[in-house]
Amino acid sequence: MPSSSALRLVAVLEGFKGVLVLCAASGFLALVHHDVHKLAVTLVEHTHLNPAAKYPKIFLAAAAEVNDPRLWQLAAGAAAYAAVRLVEAYGLYRGRAWAEVLAALSGAIYIPFELTELLHRPTVLAALLLALNVAIVAFMIYTLNARRKAVRAAA
Repeated sequence: MPSSSALRLVAVLEGFKGVLVLCAASGFLALVHHDVHKLAVTLVEHTHLNPAAKYPKIFLAAAAEVNDPRLWQLAAGAAAYAAVRLVEAYGLYRGRAWAEVLAALSGAIYIPFELTELLHRPTVLAALLLALNVAIVAFMIYTLNARRKAVRAAA
C-alpha cells in the first residue's frame, strides 16, 4: 500500500488550493457594491503601469465589465470549487478511495490544458506545474491499483 504520508501531502496541497480559492471568493464578495473599475485604475496607477499597455488595458477593460451579479456568480463558483477541493483534501487525508478517484479525475482534467500552455508558451513554471500534476495523477492511479490488489488479496 502506498505511503500514507505521501497521500497526506497531496491532501495538504489540495486543502491549500481550496483555502486559497475560498480567499478569492471572499475577495469577490468584498468588491460587491464597489466601483471595481475605479479600484482597477487605482491599482494600475499605484503599480506605475502604463494603462495603454496591452495587459493593463485588458485588465481595465475586464474590470469595467464587472457588476454585482457577476461578482456574486464568481464568488459562488469559487466557493463551490473550494468546497470540492476541501472535501477532496479531507477524504485524501483520511485515506478514502472516493477521494483518490476524485483526485485522479480532477487532476487529469487539467493535463490537456497544461500541455497546451506548455506548447504555446513554454516556461519553467508551466513545465513544473504539468510535472507536478502528472505525478499526482499517476500516484493516485497507483494508490487505487494498490488498494484494489489489497482488496483482492484479502478476499
